[in-house]
Amino acid sequence: MSQTTIPQQFQITSQLHQNSYLVGGQLIEWQGEVSEVYSTISSTDNYEPTLLGTIPTLGEKEALDALDAAVVAYDKGKGLWPTMKVVDRINCMEKFVAQMKTKRDEVVNLLMWEIGKNLPDSEKEFDRTVDYIYDTIEDYKQMDRDSAKFQKHDGVNAHIRRGPLGVVLCLGPYNYPLNETFALLIPALIMGNTAIFKPAKHGVLLISPLLEAFRSSFPAGVVNIIYGRGRVVASPIMQSGKVDVLALIGNSKSANALQNQHPKSNRLRLVLGLEAKNPAIVLKDANLDLAIEECIAGATSFNGQRCTALKILYVHEDIVEEFNKRFAAKVDALKFGNPWESGVKLTPLPEPDKPAYIQELIDDATNKGAKIINKKGGQTTENYIFPAVLYPVTKDMRVFQEEQFGPVIPVVSFKDIDEPLDDMAASNYGQQVSLFGQDIKTLAPLIDTLVNLVCRVNLNSSCQRGPDVYPFTGRKDSAVATLSVHDALRSFSIRTFVASKDNEANNAILQELLQSRSSNFVSTDYIL
Repeated sequence: MSQTTIPQQFQITSQLHQNSYLVGGQLIEWQGEVSEVYSTISSTDNYEPTLLGTIPTLGEKEALDALDAAVVAYDKGKGLWPTMKVVDRINCMEKFVAQMKTKRDEVVNLLMWEIGKNLPDSEKEFDRTVDYIYDTIEDYKQMDRDSAKFQKHDGVNAHIRRGPLGVVLCLGPYNYPLNETFALLIPALIMGNTAIFKPAKHGVLLISPLLEAFRSSFPAGVVNIIYGRGRVVASPIMQSGKVDVLALIGNSKSANALQNQHPKSNRLRLVLGLEAKNPAIVLKDANLDLAIEECIAGATSFNGQRCTALKILYVHEDIVEEFNKRFAAKVDALKFGNPWESGVKLTPLPEPDKPAYIQELIDDATNKGAKIINKKGGQTTENYIFPAVLYPVTKDMRVFQEEQFGPVIPVVSFKDIDEPLDDMAASNYGQQVSLFGQDIKTLAPLIDTLVNLVCRVNLNSSCQRGPDVYPFTGRKDSAVATLSVHDALRSFSIRTFVASKDNEANNAILQELLQSRSSNFVSTDYIL
């Protein structure tokens, strides 16, 4: 592919050299070492990765400067942001999202080039994130309305609200570098916390168009955006003991390592979205057309690089032969190409070493008795490996145990439903399951068991995160806390209240507080 074959609106006509970072309300110019950002998508006739630009490679000093800025902005709870009126924080957020919307084309293009997400999904990620911000604002208004009152029990008046927790370290994932990152950052900010945010390794340049919006929309030090290697910049921030919340979507090993570096981990609130090994269970009475369609979507959407992807398929032995034949053919029919090409379902992998890792899983499985049952399975190019459907898969294979996070699909046949249920109970993960079947007498007890093993049972549909108003969480090593529009506001806050004994003097003080509107906390103002 040459540059001329790429549609003009999607061409990389100039590299983006991000030479500043946001700390303390200032875009600070960086003169030091930089890291090159490459796309695995080629723009030349002979394949070679495309240099998209550079980002600052910050060190410990810059990381601690960002931390200090967040600490100063919070100011032991006295800062402008944590004590600000709810309506004023909402105004800041609305100012930000209005500016963000003007950067849609730039961010969408970078999503395609940086992580290989196809055009419709890149557009959906941006638009969904904007919707998420507006939904968060509306839910926050409702929360404030519900709190705009006093309660009285046993001779004590109470005014109960939710207050911020302090300083948040926010680390997002590469597969949804905008949406899932903002699903952490936005509720953390609107609740009155201050934040240090480090973008993921892949999907990092797409934050650049939004830096000015962050700088101009929020008070100094409320949002601090730094770049660099996690071990170099995140570790000293955690070791300081000044972080109150670790908000991370990624790997449990990374989360554990950072958590363990905090000197007083009992003080640390965790909001984590981690890995999963979501299974599909296809019962013998399942509608095969529907089950295959949903399993294709669940296992191959964004090349399986989603925590909510279907990563192992359990199919009843009575129908496994027919399922495999039709499923393998459907996988082979999926179109591979560059993200902007029409109808493309499979796109280049953003991690250069991912094809080799997937090949390792395939080799391990085939050496232990599995077969690649689709014709194109395992075909490799410089930046891709075609999804391999593996069958029969057994527990001693790596692809059974590991979260592959890429294009390989293990299929396991079962006779007794206790086989997949026992595997799920033994798994380190417990996010979601897809259950395919039609007989109510079979489905009812299964649902009653599955809801105790995972946090979302998808009936005759693939696993997914949305809609964002629904709870998104997991058991065991899959999550800590719940991320939905409603729940995230609670995950980044704590119930706090003013109480006073019901007597004439106290009541007079409360009345004067309300009438004078001198307190932003003690208020019964109603936000429309």
